[in-house]
Amino acid sequence: MDGRNLPPEYLNRYSGVTSVIPKLEPTDIPKTPLSPAVPVSVKADRPKPPVFPSYDPRGWSPLTKSLSGIGILVVIIVVIVGSVLGVRANRYPKYLPLNYRLVDRYQGTSFFDQFHYFTDDDPTDGFVVYVNERTAQSLNLTYATETSAILRVDSLTPKALAGRNSVRIESKSTYDSGLFIFDIVHTPYGCGTWPALWLTDGYNWPMNGEIDILETTNEGAHGNEVTLHSTKGCKMNVKRKQTGNPVFSNCENITNSNSGCGVVGDPSTYGQAMNAEGGGVYALELRDDGVRAWFFPRGFIPGDITDPSQIPDPSTWGTALADFPSTECDIASHFRNQSIIVNIDLCGQLADQPQFYEKMYNCPGRCPDFVANNPSSFEEAYWEFNNFAVYQA
Repeated sequence: MDGRNLPPEYLNRYSGVTSVIPKLEPTDIPKTPLSPAVPVSVKADRPKPPVFPSYDPRGWSPLTKSLSGIGILVVIIVVIVGSVLGVRANRYPKYLPLNYRLVDRYQGTSFFDQFHYFTDDDPTDGFVVYVNERTAQSLNLTYATETSAILRVDSLTPKALAGRNSVRIESKSTYDSGLFIFDIVHTPYGCGTWPALWLTDGYNWPMNGEIDILETTNEGAHGNEVTLHSTKGCKMNVKRKQTGNPVFSNCENITNSNSGCGVVGDPSTYGQAMNAEGGGVYALELRDDGVRAWFFPRGFIPGDITDPSQIPDPSTWGTALADFPSTECDIASHFRNQSIIVNIDLCGQLADQPQFYEKMYNCPGRCPDFVANNPSSFEEAYWEFNNFAVYQA
């Protein structure tokens, strides 16, 4: 036994002669009798453990504490992830105003001089013959005055058995960005028609993308659709600011049968309804921040568009009809070297689809047969433009 903790007088009681038990003499017996020992109840004097309320962690078991710690960690993770996703979902380009300047104007008798006439076979399988410039002028399918330019479908040939004559023009100038203003008096419509005003690089499609500014089929009474077509990596399931109704969010050309990511306007944005109001202006802004399109009916065109002495400023125009922000799409890499294209296709991969030709517009018979044998049905199948203008920052 270790005696280091004993009082000093006991340090040697186990050593030498002191280890012999001493013999008491009578004189060593105490005169005062000792009181009997009182047994002590150990249990009676042991303190009771404290009792804690259920919400006090000091009273929890180790298992409860562990589960609570895990729960707290999960909550923290959920809050962090939710915050990140919330920020991501609310990302949106600033679309700061740009200092635009006029670079091209398509107007007057020289309107068609700034375009090539496309004469190859229709790449979208239409029942159409795209004629060259000389033929178009001789058949009066394209002509321009000081105030307007018209592009139309042949409405005279009684039996166009190899496809009805029409026109497709492509601007000689190409653009990577810009603000495009299209002043339109009349839009084409009628069973079998598939008209469009669009931007693309037709010889490098789909690599350089496609932007359909106006496109519809047949009677076109359900409104215009503004659409992007791209290669992989351009999606629109993001925050957007627009008045139109979105159709699909993946712009990649191989998804949804190359429907692209479109936005549809109300019936006043195309066809008879638009023409009855004297047409209007479509404006398209193509920039790194995104692509936006506005439609202004004839009586509501902003002053900075109608006044040639002013520079248009989209930041003052309010909410766009269609908005394609760059949040999940690198606009500059997907859309470049764009030509302005105007055409009127017939039947083809879109207008001839049963859901449009038969169900939506109740057009008669087979589309190619109707187109071939009903020339007078194409009297309203023409574009009329006041002018185009292109601005760049």
